[in-house]
Amino acid sequence: MPTLKDTYPLYLNNKAAQPNTDLAVTDKFTGEVAFRTALASPEIIDEAIAGAVRAAEPMARLASYERQAVLQHCVGRFTERFDELAYALCVEAGKPIKDSEGEVTRLIDTFRIAAEESVRMVGEVMPLDISARARGYQSIWKRYPIGPCSFISPFNFPLNLAAHKVAPAIAVGCPFVMKPASKTPLGAIIMGEVLAETDLPEGAFSILPASRDGADLFTVDERLKLLSFTGSPAVGWDLKARCGKKKVVLELGGNAAVVVDHDADLDDALERIIFGAFYQSGQSCIGVQRIIVHEDVYDRFRDMLVAKTKTLVAGDPKDRDTFIGPMISEGEASRLKGWIDEAVAGGATLLTGGGCKGNMLEATLLEDVHKDAKALNEEAFGPLAILQKFSSFDEALAEVNRSTFGLQAGIFTRDLFKMFDAWDRLEVGGVVINDVPSYRVDNMPYGGVKDSGLGREGIKFAMEDMTEIRNLVIRRG
Repeated sequence: MPTLKDTYPLYLNNKAAQPNTDLAVTDKFTGEVAFRTALASPEIIDEAIAGAVRAAEPMARLASYERQAVLQHCVGRFTERFDELAYALCVEAGKPIKDSEGEVTRLIDTFRIAAEESVRMVGEVMPLDISARARGYQSIWKRYPIGPCSFISPFNFPLNLAAHKVAPAIAVGCPFVMKPASKTPLGAIIMGEVLAETDLPEGAFSILPASRDGADLFTVDERLKLLSFTGSPAVGWDLKARCGKKKVVLELGGNAAVVVDHDADLDDALERIIFGAFYQSGQSCIGVQRIIVHEDVYDRFRDMLVAKTKTLVAGDPKDRDTFIGPMISEGEASRLKGWIDEAVAGGATLLTGGGCKGNMLEATLLEDVHKDAKALNEEAFGPLAILQKFSSFDEALAEVNRSTFGLQAGIFTRDLFKMFDAWDRLEVGGVVINDVPSYRVDNMPYGGVKDSGLGREGIKFAMEDMTEIRNLVIRRG
């Protein structure tokens, strides 16, 4: 099993720096300090932004093959350090080791996709002679990097969600400063260690663990041209209100729903919904929180789901048999336990789970939850799923849309017309047919509507956000 160092640096203008060891990061299962890392001061953040500004021009001048070479180097090094990255993630996030390995695989995929897309930055030749006044004119446009970017990444996918910001930035030639989540900074730090092995221009990247109170420059500094934030809705919308003129991409929360129609393959739906609801202890913005089942199969499917949930192994995430690991903190577990108790006090039926010890919350299923309950309407972000019954497909779609969130939704159906109906009518960023809303491949467009955010991730689509169209108009004599 890999070992972790006692201390880790931050990365300032491409170089490791150890101004302090002020940030203690715990093993989320044992609660013990696993390692310490440097914490960036406002002065260090300011220096990093100044470096990114200086790097903007040399980054923009990099040839496509040079940007691709950096990304390919990352793919190779992440592959070589696969076990180390997975173990670090298991420790700092409490993510079961199998899920951790899955995230490292996605990290590698994301950088590989970015390497491929980095040489596909195409433009367009447009005829402008749409009327007599434009005879002899034509246009050619291309995409140009937007400039220094600010990235703030979350705790739940500290490798791959950081990669979805870093990799497209390198692919288009944008320098960046990144603030990883303080509870899980190590994945991003290792990313910085790998990037420091390349020939990127000085100032091309800084990776700076920082306290929330001291990190305002990531949001308000006018030298930064784009802010990409992944995290809670409350924080994300506040950052948007304070970020000034810069472009903003927000990937926020959800309380994702899955619909199980009467013609669904229930055995298949069961396996996928168990995964969608409880993988990495439900700490995913597209984790299944609402399970909306047709009345003709509701009782049978509920019993199947309860029986399967009771078999899930909870415990040490380093154990390969563990499916349910710890939540990120005792406070988060306590919050969700309170929502469960509140729902039960309001008339809900506890089908299984509900127990909590420290930051270990049991996989929990509820039914008959009141329409106004927090457990149903807010983002649970933990191992909780709620069963609901429907009689008509219109009713099911309306219930999905009742949420203030709109990230992704899943529909288990064999009816082609219902599939297209759901795609047309659901107020979400993505509709997944015959699978859970938790499904994501790293080259697809991904993002939400309503309270779930703005803009899209997925390498090609993030690259569009990180570039601006620059037009050339030519008058031929």
